[in-house]
This record gives sequence, structure tokens and C-alpha cells, in this order.
Amino acid sequence: MSTAVSPKLQSGVAERFRSVRQRTMELCKPLTPEDMMVQSCPEASPAKWHLAHTAWFFESFILNVFQPGYKLFNEDFPWLFNSYYRSFAEFPEKKLRASFSRPGLDEVLRYRCYVDEHLERLLEENPEPEVLSRVELGANHEEQHQELLLTDLLHAFYTNPLRPAYLEETPRAQAGSLDKLSFVEFAGGLVDVGFSGGGFCYDNELPRHRVWLEPYALADRLVTNAEYAEFIADGGYRRSELWLSAGWDAIEQNGWKAPLYWSRDEAGWRIFTLRGEKSLEELKNAPVSQVSYFEADAYARWAGKRLPTELEWEVAAEERPVAGNLMDSGRLRPAPAEATDGKLSQVWGDCWEWTASAYLGYPGFAPLAGSLGEYNGKFMSGQMVLRGGSCATPQAHIRASYRNFFQPETRWQFSGIRLAEK
Repeated sequence: MSTAVSPKLQSGVAERFRSVRQRTMELCKPLTPEDMMVQSCPEASPAKWHLAHTAWFFESFILNVFQPGYKLFNEDFPWLFNSYYRSFAEFPEKKLRASFSRPGLDEVLRYRCYVDEHLERLLEENPEPEVLSRVELGANHEEQHQELLLTDLLHAFYTNPLRPAYLEETPRAQAGSLDKLSFVEFAGGLVDVGFSGGGFCYDNELPRHRVWLEPYALADRLVTNAEYAEFIADGGYRRSELWLSAGWDAIEQNGWKAPLYWSRDEAGWRIFTLRGEKSLEELKNAPVSQVSYFEADAYARWAGKRLPTELEWEVAAEERPVAGNLMDSGRLRPAPAEATDGKLSQVWGDCWEWTASAYLGYPGFAPLAGSLGEYNGKFMSGQMVLRGGSCATPQAHIRASYRNFFQPETRWQFSGIRLAEK
């Protein structure tokens, strides 16, 4: 038996749905149809696929379940645009997504409009709470794909010999001198962690539980490009004693000599961004980005420090309002820290911060029922946790308990380094 929901909640979810769907299309405005077909590495997906898959999510988990008599837009789309939900349908191998020249972009855009129209109709019919819950999940899912769309495009444009910019640089005030890295102390003790309060969260943020933390300190800002360049100059990529065994294997197998988007010519290091290629001198005070967990760990060891645990980070961030260099700022690249005044800066945005914590379920963790239970739980093996969001993360998407996760060799995301000690 369905239960009526408040008009205010219904209106709020509908508005969030509309704004998220509109933002995805805004992100695609600078792109050509050819741009939207590129898949330049196994981790990435073409922009056209992101457009279709996010529509697929709403169609598959909401419309086809809760709207009586709903007719699929295309009988092949449920398996064609499935990502990894094995209990839902078979799906093509991920690395083949760039071969999907059909359906064409026009048909994918019609698919999005078709799904939007039917979902708007469903939301107008005073839906049951589970519908609103899934629409909220779908909006958060699409926000994740907005970030992936940008990071995938960055890699695609980097592999293009022309090195085109996604957007041209906009004039901004130049950052002044950067304060020397210092540390902010935290008492630790018996603390509660995990999501609390109302609103949306993912299942991997639950349940809230109690842990003991020893006293610790976190760096007041992220490690900069200039500081990381010192690590490179000191032979950081040639000194096996600084690296975890698997990290050293990754160096030898992949030929790593610097972060992903760094290249060197006679003038020195250059760094590729969504705003085009810049010199290291231009970006020296900005946070180093596109480094793997292995690189973050090796840098911390070289600096005589360590990476924070995810729960140390969460406790430090919990009382800080979500504001910073996130997608909403429009910068779309990491920015230098402002004066810290003895407090943590760059908590939100700029770069996802690698932690020393493996991605595992909290005590009492229970995944969502059905195919949606594959959203987070099945990846709890061989992954490391990142916190805090990046310059490509929507502000409405992030919170202190949010847990991102990637394999430790992953470098194509906006991932950076905050040091810890004690």
C-alpha cells in the first residue's frame, strides 16, 4: 500500500531532478559529436555513453518498476547501457563503449527527453516514498557521472596531439605567496562516524558507529605541484625504498616518472588541465593532482609523514560547512590554498584526498536490496578510500561522510595528497 508524501518533499525532489539533468547537458555544450565518442583509457567512458547511461538508470530502476504500462524507449537499451549490474542484465565489455556509433547522439538525446517526460509525469502523481528515494539516488548517481564526464574528457583531450582545452581560461585574481605547510592537531578519542541526520546518503556511509582515534594532526592544506616537483627532483620515482611493493611494480610496468598530466620539454614541466596546458610555474601553488594512492603514499614517506585514515579525515571535516573549489566555482582545476590561519583549508573540492584506509563495509553494513545493492557493496575489495570532493564534484553532492573509492593505481581522477602525522 503506497503512502502519500508531502508536497514540499515531492516538489524538492522534482526540482533536484530537473537541475541535475540540465547541468549534465550544460557540461556537454562545449563538445562536438566527435568529442563525445572518445574513450581514451579503459577506466573512462565516452560522453555520449554517460548521457545514455544516466537516462538508463532512471528508466530501469524507477519508470520500469513504478509507472504502470511504461514502454521502454528501445528494447536493446536495458542491456546496452547497463554498466555493471549483473543481476539486472548482461552488458557489453566496458572497453567497447567507444564503438557504440549507433545509437547516434540524436537518438540518445531523444532517449533522455523521453525518460524525463515520463519521470516528470510520475513525480506529478503523488508518488510513494520509494519513488522519491530512488529519484534522489538517481540524481546523485548522475552527479557522479557529471564528474566522470569531466575527468574522462580531460584524459581524452590530453591524448589528443593538439591538446585542446575543454574551456578557455577565464581571468582570475592571481594567488599570492603560499604559507609554509603546517599541521592542525586533533584530540582523537571516542568519536561517532558515518552519516547522521536527515537527507540522502549512500549505503556505504552507514551505519553510524563509534571508533577510537589516537591524537593526530592533519596538514592545513594539500601538497602543491611545486612541493611534489621537489620529490621528483630528489629521485622519488627512482628510489624503491619509498614505495609499497605493488607501487614499485606499477612504476616499472607503466613507466611513471611524474603525475599523469605532467610532461617535460626544454622549458621544464608542463601540466595539462581542462583549461589547457600550463607551465609548472603557473600552477606551482596549486595542489598536485592526478596521482595514485601509491604516489601519495610514497610522497608521504619521503616527507617523513603519512596519509590520514578516512575516519581521521571525517572527524576533522565534520563541522566544516561544504564550501570550496568544487564544480560550482566554475574553475574546473585545483586552485592554490588561501591563508589558513591555523585551520584546515581545501577540505572541500580541489582534489579528492587519498586516505590510508581500505574500502570496506562499516560494522553492520547492509547493501540496498535487489540490483541496487550492487551500487557500492560489491566493490569492497582492492580499493582505497578518498575524501572531500574535487574541482569537478557538484557542491550538493558532497558531505563529510561521503566515501569515494578507487584502485590504488588509479590516476585519471582529480586525486591529491593531504599529509598527516602522529
